[in-house]
Amino acid sequence: MTPWLAIAASLIALDQWTKHAIKNALSVSGPIEVTPFFNLVLAYNRGAAFSFLAGASGWQRELFITIALIASVWILYLLYKFREQTLFCFALTLILAGAIGNVIDRVQIGAVVDFLDFHAAGWHFPAFNVADSAISCGAALLIWESFRPVVKLGVKSEESEARS
Repeated sequence: MTPWLAIAASLIALDQWTKHAIKNALSVSGPIEVTPFFNLVLAYNRGAAFSFLAGASGWQRELFITIALIASVWILYLLYKFREQTLFCFALTLILAGAIGNVIDRVQIGAVVDFLDFHAAGWHFPAFNVADSAISCGAALLIWESFRPVVKLGVKSEESEARS
């Protein structure tokens, strides 16, 4: 499990570093236009994905922290149990890192710091961060992986055996 935890720790550190840098840079200057379709902004999301429940009275903070912590424990169990399934574990590692990165924000400041703002023709995709990107990529990899045959490290699948 050590490689998976090292990757998760690196992504958590990157997530927290970028959020810290953005808070320092944009709290003074405001949004920065990077390209005609991408801005750096400073947004605080008290809700979940796409600001779901952001307008609730505050109870959602503890709910989202609890869900993320329970999911993290479950992911650690799955990483241990299926450690030989590389793609599956990599996907889970991305989700774990993203969940913990956002939990850190919720515990420290009561909201998740978002800063990546993509837009086109006046429509803005909800701002997001490195942790959100890790969760999304991990979820996409889990879906992709679910359509592939299980291949364990150092063990040939039946299909590759038949080709030999």
